[in-house]
Amino acid sequence: MDWLKATATQQGRAIMAGVLDPIDQTEAYLAAAKAHPDCARIFARLTPERARSEAVAAHDRAKQERRHSLLDGVAISWKDNIDSGGTVTEAGSKLLEGRVPRKDANILARAARRGTVCLGKTHMTELAFSGLGLNPVTATPPNALDPDLAPGGSSSGAAVSVALGLAAAAIGTDTGGSVRVPAAWNGLVGFKPSHDALPEKGVVPLARKFDIAGPLARSVEDCAQLFAIMADQRAPDLDGATVDGLRLMVLDGLPFDGAEAGPVNAFEDAVDRLARAGAAVTHVTTDWLDRAMALSPQLFAPEAYGIWRAQIEDAPELMWKPILERFRGGADVSAPDYVAAWESLMRVRRKWVKEVVGGFDAVLVPTVPIMPPNAQRLMEDEAEFVRANLLTLRNTRIANLLGLPSVTLPTGHPACGISLMGHVGQDRHLLRVAAGAEAALGV
Repeated sequence: MDWLKATATQQGRAIMAGVLDPIDQTEAYLAAAKAHPDCARIFARLTPERARSEAVAAHDRAKQERRHSLLDGVAISWKDNIDSGGTVTEAGSKLLEGRVPRKDANILARAARRGTVCLGKTHMTELAFSGLGLNPVTATPPNALDPDLAPGGSSSGAAVSVALGLAAAAIGTDTGGSVRVPAAWNGLVGFKPSHDALPEKGVVPLARKFDIAGPLARSVEDCAQLFAIMADQRAPDLDGATVDGLRLMVLDGLPFDGAEAGPVNAFEDAVDRLARAGAAVTHVTTDWLDRAMALSPQLFAPEAYGIWRAQIEDAPELMWKPILERFRGGADVSAPDYVAAWESLMRVRRKWVKEVVGGFDAVLVPTVPIMPPNAQRLMEDEAEFVRANLLTLRNTRIANLLGLPSVTLPTGHPACGISLMGHVGQDRHLLRVAAGAEAALGV
């Protein structure tokens, strides 16, 4: 077995069985990262001293049969907007160049206490404000499936580090799709928890009312274990998970507007496989979704610009123009309009629960309605960047607007994912549904 591309839970069980040593595996990941020709485009910085120290401690615990979790000794990467004490954390922005937090973010501290090994910090979009994954200011990671294509973002390096076998799993953040888009475009599983399911302390914010951290990995079980560690709770029971007898809702209408044939065909094939595995699939349309999506310009950019305005306007020349303009797009939204938009969104959320999703175990949409675009074209054509970015984040943003947990799974078609959205606060149930879907899809 190529242990560098084994799932995180496979590695954890191998450590438990004495088949795999955390020290050797950590050294193998560090060596693979350093030897990779695109290492500097994937990792903002490796943390070898920390990684080795944590691996030695995990090795000792394994020998003494007192491991702290299934993932004790497993090496993962962390997005560069998640604070790691004593290590430069810049969130992909020259505005934060040289920033060194004193302490780990709460989620990283919890993961360290449960024995995971921190390999380093991965590159990302500037301040996490794009779904395409491009960052000419620091670095743009290559798409793991085709280096000429956009990697997806903003957790671009997180996804690529796992897909290329440079980390067992990764932790990213998701404000409008930034875990699920790069996961889908790089052939991974990505999980966005319900909003507020994880502590935000120590995570550089973009828009706090939508931000949430989440794992990118090779399996639903990996994501479930990492989520449980960061949430400081026991992992959900996924044994025997199946879609047989589940009620799944395909959300028709808006998620397919302007969609390309590749993602649509992959989605339809995946839904057909779920139905053949025993899921009851129902197609639903609702105008409540259109109403929620129409509120996006009055919610995301105004909050992001409100948080970052002072730093941005002190040195706007440090930012890539398309990202700068995304932030400044929130400048002209008035406080009354912002408050009114939130009032409207809360009404939509209540209607969604009462009138749309009652009785369904999950809602299905194509994760991204387009294939990964050519990265160079996006860098050279600002209008195309804006068009592609909005369409890329269109479907994933549904879960952020409604506060829902959401999982993207590979479909078996390259760079095409299927997303399952659950009910607010029912993250553990969604992960079990996703595990059943993963088994039915067989990828």
